Amino acid sequence: MSTDSIGHTKKAMIQALEKSLGVVTTACKQVDISRDTHYRWMSDDEDYKAEVESLSDVALDFAESQLFKKIKDGDTTAMIFFLKTKGKKRGYVEKTQIEHSGEMRMSPPRTLADIYEDDAESDSKS
Repeated sequence: MSTDSIGHTKKAMIQALEKSLGVVTTACKQVDISRDTHYRWMSDDEDYKAEVESLSDVALDFAESQLFKKIKDGDTTAMIFFLKTKGKKRGYVEKTQIEHSGEMRMSPPRTLADIYEDDAESDSKS
């Protein structure tokens, strides 16, 4: 493959990655290259790698836009999810509070030697 052809294929791959929201397998199939080729380009070509990495927010942006659509449509689950993740500063957090009454005993951790010794003692008693 000529250098111009490879450059054209890399550009096509970048476009395919954008359309597939960063799904490498889907983009590779669309451009007709192997995943190995894509990852080789990622390791050998800093410009290609930089362009691919700049697309990483495309899927996140898409998911956020879909979440906002659900919120606008009145989807309570979407609202709760949003508030739990983005509204923490305003107190939208779930906390678990555990109360304990009574005595708690702490014993030192057991070593493997202790466990084997206990097993040997119980075997000799039987």
